[in-house]
Amino acid sequence: MLRRRPPTGAFLRLFATSCRRSSLNPSRPHLPDPAALSPPPVAKKVPFTVSAHGRSWSDPYQWMRDTSDPDLAALLAAENAYADAFVGSAGGGGLRARLAAEMRARLPPSAVTPPQSWGPWLYYQYVPEGKEYPVLSRKLKPSRGLGRALLDYLSGSEKEQVLLDWNEVAEKNGYVHIGSCRISPDHRFLAYTVDASGGELFSLEVKDLQSADVIFSSPDKGIVSLAWAHNSENLFYTVCDETLRPNQVFCKKLQSDEAGFLVFTEEDVNCCVDITSTKDFKYMTVNSNTRTSSEEVFVMESDNVREGLWPIRKRVDKVQYFLEHHNGFFYILTNAPVNDTEKITEGYYLARCRAEKSLVDRWQIVVFPGSDCAIQDMDIFQDNLVLFLQKNGTPLFCSVNMPIDVDVQEPKELNDLNPWYFPIPSDLCSIIPGSNNDFMSSTYRLVVSSPVIPDLTVDYDLRKRTFTILHQEEVTSLSANLGTVGLQSNVSSIQQNLQLVENSQSWGDLSKLFSCKRIKVMPHDGVLIPLVILYSREAHRHGDSPGILYGYGAYGEDLDKSWCSERLSLLSRGWVLAFADVRGGGELSWHLAGTKANKINSIQDFAACGMHLIKEGLVHQNRLCAIGCSAGGLLVGAVINMFPDLFSAAVLKVPFLDICNTMLDPTLPLTVLDYEEFGDPNISAEFEAICSYSPYDNLSPGACYPPVLVTASFNDTRVGIWEAAKWVAKVRDITCTSCSHSVILKTNMQSGHFGEGGRFMHCDETAFEYAFLMKALGLDDITMGPIPEALQ
Repeated sequence: MLRRRPPTGAFLRLFATSCRRSSLNPSRPHLPDPAALSPPPVAKKVPFTVSAHGRSWSDPYQWMRDTSDPDLAALLAAENAYADAFVGSAGGGGLRARLAAEMRARLPPSAVTPPQSWGPWLYYQYVPEGKEYPVLSRKLKPSRGLGRALLDYLSGSEKEQVLLDWNEVAEKNGYVHIGSCRISPDHRFLAYTVDASGGELFSLEVKDLQSADVIFSSPDKGIVSLAWAHNSENLFYTVCDETLRPNQVFCKKLQSDEAGFLVFTEEDVNCCVDITSTKDFKYMTVNSNTRTSSEEVFVMESDNVREGLWPIRKRVDKVQYFLEHHNGFFYILTNAPVNDTEKITEGYYLARCRAEKSLVDRWQIVVFPGSDCAIQDMDIFQDNLVLFLQKNGTPLFCSVNMPIDVDVQEPKELNDLNPWYFPIPSDLCSIIPGSNNDFMSSTYRLVVSSPVIPDLTVDYDLRKRTFTILHQEEVTSLSANLGTVGLQSNVSSIQQNLQLVENSQSWGDLSKLFSCKRIKVMPHDGVLIPLVILYSREAHRHGDSPGILYGYGAYGEDLDKSWCSERLSLLSRGWVLAFADVRGGGELSWHLAGTKANKINSIQDFAACGMHLIKEGLVHQNRLCAIGCSAGGLLVGAVINMFPDLFSAAVLKVPFLDICNTMLDPTLPLTVLDYEEFGDPNISAEFEAICSYSPYDNLSPGACYPPVLVTASFNDTRVGIWEAAKWVAKVRDITCTSCSHSVILKTNMQSGHFGEGGRFMHCDETAFEYAFLMKALGLDDITMGPIPEALQ
């Protein structure tokens, strides 16, 4: 799943006539009056007993696991009607529509990405005016240079070839989710996977771009990754088993009647398989890995598939390998032990070996990153190696000239290789690589963003060590107000602070309007937790503002802190937005510190960050909200159980709430894979750890719970619809009756785990969530002070 308060006596619940939450907290905003609402739906109960490790407990809502039960469909319909009525009354009935209109107004009528060169073509995507989804297109690159090509592109003088229109797929099926999308090395074929139901059972299609015909549709469902061979004749793809675990690699020879043949099968149910090609397409790599990143890597010549795979290294616990090819060498980014007597290294280093089957075990260490920097990933070109770095929580990129000449006996430190550190903004950044498909290119593209910097597309010239800002995301109501800031870069040494690059290009940010800072919060055990805090300098009211704390804390994933124009609707009303990077996310050691028995660390970290916001007066003590998605829903749900008075409202999006029952059922998709993340319930100690924080199993009878919006997707294969439905039903059944009227369930009946991807639809969904939070806090009829003109 890409995912305690003592019980109150029953007699208090039965005979209580008013909600204790409001009486114990007289300054708390009034909850919506239950008398003004129709009674919430009541789910039926069916006796059912669960047993494990000598314990038995009742689960009367287990029947919801049967998604074909007509009673479930009726319940979800009733819950949707109740949720719509609850949120629909906010702000006198017009708040949700107003918020959605604000968000839509900030989006330009159409959106486009600057073209990126690859071979003879310029590839780009755009969203047509009034449409929800992008169109993938290309134009032939004129021989007059990229600058002229950009002008031709903007003027429309070059003929466009539409490769794939997501909107057409959506109109045909009513839903669309494009997974992988790969152009062949000769630019003739487009292979892509598409999910038309929301269940993530992706099908594969291959389109001949000369004829525009689909020439191959795989009979298999559940296809995940795609990779082309160098000759553009062979296409490799992975296929899932019945539990949605990618476990097999197939190869299909195009323009042949032969069926795809099996290349590799992973029998270990704890491992997933991925297929990639090296940047030059000369080798295929098969990675078999667990959720906690213990990997085994194989390679094969892409045009000589029948010769089979070579093993690079066998799987070692918590060891990863990222492999690329360059001029007869495999370059390997790894944290493997440097010698047989050592444990895994704290971070990654770069090694290489000859790309020969008999020599792949003879590794030579090329470079260590240095004492205060971590290497996270790499990309490779004919003349340059690009390294993805992190220093003190800040992402950095640098390039090194290729080939690298090193002394076998003396591995270098990164700065010994004369790296060029890419200029980046000084504000907290999200940096995402572009497609960068062309192995022969000397230009590297990044999308740079932050909570106060709308997305920038930047090309870095690796040969000249210069950069060009190609495009900045338009925010229609703010374009005239964007200021400019100087760039910063580690121009001399990664140990030095970022230094101002004088006389360089600058880009617009909103730091004059918004404060965005990164601090460290100390939880129960003294480990410092990164917390990013964002608010409007003009609209924020110290000690009085409402706020939202976002959290995830699983699978080694960091929270997304890139630019989002939808947040302006909250910031303009004085809200504080905070992002807690709790243990369980992030790099390997931080990830492991929040897994299995250590999951309690994630929960305590999140609670500590919420308490800090209140203690420092950044958020009013009765106006703090929380949002968690998928495994982040587990995080927020567990904190609500343990600290029921910390949050005044919450949004749980496709949340993983019934973890104990789900982890006890190995037939469910992804369950066995999640043993590495949350623990194996077949082991008594790990079962007890799961039970100690499971949101569904630790609801406190009679307790007052905050208003909670729970969103779900009926076709979700990662987190079953029943997880949300069971949790809401149980809250209504056993907790404070008055409070539970404000716990609502909203289900999308056609989408999957990732919802519907259209940009306008996303505005509508976010407006629903914001309207709920404002209503829950009693702020739906006020703006928390005047909205600054620049933010309206």
